[in-house]
Amino acid sequence: MFWSLAILAYLLGSLSFAILLSRLTGNPDPRMSGSGNAGATNMLRLAGKKLAVLTLLGDVCKGLLPVLIASLLGLTLQQQAWVGVCAVLGHLFPLYFRFRGGKGVATAAGMLLGIYPPAALLAMLAWLLTFYLTRTSSLAALIATPLTLPLLAWQEPQALLPMSMLTLLIVWRHRGNLRDLFAGRERHF
Repeated sequence: MFWSLAILAYLLGSLSFAILLSRLTGNPDPRMSGSGNAGATNMLRLAGKKLAVLTLLGDVCKGLLPVLIASLLGLTLQQQAWVGVCAVLGHLFPLYFRFRGGKGVATAAGMLLGIYPPAALLAMLAWLLTFYLTRTSSLAALIATPLTLPLLAWQEPQALLPMSMLTLLIVWRHRGNLRDLFAGRERHF
């Protein structure tokens, strides 16, 4: 059951709402325009608030849904977390879009919402506060994601290893943003 659900989660995660919504509305492929990222932040830049919000909701749901299904099927919390990681891997490396996806932040937030909602709330508050103060989405993600690890270690240690791996992946996907942040070139809103 676990492996079937992990594969299903990856396939669901491979659905890129940014790319699909861009195609449906005649907007440019987000991987070829703006920051080159297939995520909600780039959609905000390229297509406006409505499509950015729809992208965000779709990306969060594809992280949340597999975790909820895993929970309903009685999988352990650690297995649920690994299923969520598979959904995020699908977002990062989508099968349907030549393995060129987004950075995984919203899908990871959906996963966290299913695994341990207080961690998702902490991440959301940290993201919002950082974004409010800096107007920099990448910095907000780079602060919010690792901030959940101590809370998980304390409250839900079974989810710590999968979320730690996911945090490393998200930081790795933001390596270009980190270079731009240190060089003072990162895009702001």
